[in-house]
Amino acid sequence: MTDKNDAVSTEAPAAISFADAFRFWLKLGFISFGGPAGQIAIMHQELVERRRWISEGRFLHALNYCMVLPGPEAQQLATYIGWLMHRSWGGIVAGGLFVLPSLFILIALTWIYLVFGDLPAIAGILYGIKPAVTAIVVFAAIRIGSRALKNGVLWAIAAAAFVALFALKLPFPLIVIGAGIIGWIGGRVSPKLFATGGGHGAGGKSYGPAVIDDETPTPEHARFNWPHFFKVLAAGLLLWGSGIALIIAVFGWDSTLAQMGWFFTKAALLTFGGAYAVLPYVYQAAVEHYQWVTPLQMIDGLALGETTPGPLIMIVAFVGFVGGWTTQFLGGDHMFAAAALAATVATYFTFLPSFIFILLGGPLVETTHGELHFTAPLTGITAAVVGVILNLAVFFAYHVMWPDGLAGRFDWPSAVIGVAAFLALWRYKIGIMPVIGACALAGGLWTLLT
Repeated sequence: MTDKNDAVSTEAPAAISFADAFRFWLKLGFISFGGPAGQIAIMHQELVERRRWISEGRFLHALNYCMVLPGPEAQQLATYIGWLMHRSWGGIVAGGLFVLPSLFILIALTWIYLVFGDLPAIAGILYGIKPAVTAIVVFAAIRIGSRALKNGVLWAIAAAAFVALFALKLPFPLIVIGAGIIGWIGGRVSPKLFATGGGHGAGGKSYGPAVIDDETPTPEHARFNWPHFFKVLAAGLLLWGSGIALIIAVFGWDSTLAQMGWFFTKAALLTFGGAYAVLPYVYQAAVEHYQWVTPLQMIDGLALGETTPGPLIMIVAFVGFVGGWTTQFLGGDHMFAAAALAATVATYFTFLPSFIFILLGGPLVETTHGELHFTAPLTGITAAVVGVILNLAVFFAYHVMWPDGLAGRFDWPSAVIGVAAFLALWRYKIGIMPVIGACALAGGLWTLLT
């Protein structure tokens, strides 16, 4: 950090207006590339270091809570900070604008993919991106594993999770629940084996007084009380229940939209460990059970998700769009409307629980300002996530390197691109976006030259 940045101001910034916050959250929705780590880094740089809207300690305290919740932690963190500054509407605006730009961009890109995906130029770009996505998933498994697997017990949990998915084909929710139970028991039998190191560090660095500083009293709206708790819970259940009821009333329980609403609600409650962890569950349902997308389309969807801002779990919008497009539940003349509606439904039911968790639990977190006591089950789940992500990498590699099955040809150009992408990420620390861009260019050139 430069000397200029090291200079600490002695005066707190002026109070933030709702309009200023709105403009920032809108900007963040369009620049939040890089996955959760990159998105959290952007918020830290903007909100803690540059604008000083919130102190380092309060920022990390909020992040620790978001880390133990199911769902996208970066989007939840934005919701939490928005709520802390400007009450419930502040949280809704911050979390909503974190997602909406990505939804609109993915709807447009997925339409282009479905309509023009067979054109040589588009096909070539996707040909190069697919092995890059495989490399990214392998890299994610190594990166998470290096932090999470601190002893032999956690390695064993990761291995068991891989075998449970790869060989035994057990459902993803069962693996998450089992790992959480093992962590809960292990935390009581041998706490040291399941203690976390607080991967995001501890507070203590000061960038000068903040609007919401370490010693700033908890705002009145952020203090816990039971009437408010039940009011938020009732509102959340009403938003979920009325959405499902409306879909069932119009389209029926067996309709594509109703099944999507129910499935993505379950997925939202099981996204411990980030998007890479829940992707196998989404794959099991979207590809094998409901057949909304094909295996190769799932890889393409992840590629599109990696190249757009917002949470990576926004791949659910891709799955919803393709599922709505292929099922044509509004008829053949309204394929785009059906697809856009399905993408919106998938996104709504995926992210609604995150808003409820923050608005319900935020006052409890602000009241305690102490350590959260959910780390042991989370440690077990995080260890299992490593095995789950490795299974996902094997799945992607299989379909990319052997597009016609193991008995068919080995696609060596894809293998070369994938290995190069992995080395760029792991050995040379190149960012995801440049790697995807280079692989897309390589795939396009290879397709045009062959």
